[in-house]
Amino acid sequence: MKATSHDTHWNASLYDDKHNFVFKYGEDVVQLLAPQIGERILDVGCGTGYLTNLIAKAGARVIGIDKSKSMVDRAQAVYPDLDFRVMSATDFGFDTPFDAVFSNATLHWVLDKEAAVDCIAQALRPGGRLVLEMGGKGNVEEIVVATRKVLTRHGYYSNAATQLWYFPSLSEYTTLLEKKGFRVRFAAHFDRPTELKDTENGIKDFIKMFGNAFFTDIPDTEIETILTEIQDAVRSTNYRNGSWYGNYKRLRIAAVKN
Repeated sequence: MKATSHDTHWNASLYDDKHNFVFKYGEDVVQLLAPQIGERILDVGCGTGYLTNLIAKAGARVIGIDKSKSMVDRAQAVYPDLDFRVMSATDFGFDTPFDAVFSNATLHWVLDKEAAVDCIAQALRPGGRLVLEMGGKGNVEEIVVATRKVLTRHGYYSNAATQLWYFPSLSEYTTLLEKKGFRVRFAAHFDRPTELKDTENGIKDFIKMFGNAFFTDIPDTEIETILTEIQDAVRSTNYRNGSWYGNYKRLRIAAVKN
């Protein structure tokens, strides 16, 4: 899920096939949420619905929202009994408040972070909780730096300047939440090196899946050359023991609406 001026085009089947680590790691975040029977819970950035379904299995009444229609279509096909809707993280509203808002691997896509937190706060009842995980400061930094350098070298200066992600520090995001009326109960900023599935083209696949907006209006004939140069540039930092890794740094936060 994302809300940016440079929209990523989501390939839902590729996401489920080669990048399911995104929601598999999110199972721990569901444990932190600890959904209860009968609770109303909103999953912001539900993707293909895997974690939404886990929350529902705990007995909660859950709604999943995502800005990507292809993701929501996939979720509805796989989990037809659940409620999924195409909505942006910066522009959603419901008549009945929720007991909890959950979000995994979504809010770093939302450059208008204040609007997103406003929407989340309005969706929660007083005393309702927010549990989230997102990319934190330094997340996939080597890949981002290499991408910008290679695009610049090829003369694609505006592409190199594309701002796709918002990776805040722990203090930056907890301060934002406190300013918006939350009490932060738990916050961690931690390293999570993440193995990428394709041992030969792990970085290329990662960029095709998550960073395709960097390549807007670049001819297809040049993209593979650029991707190869980016992957070669991060080999020393992101390839070990025969596998490619994304050097992930994550923020995990639990907060309560005052």
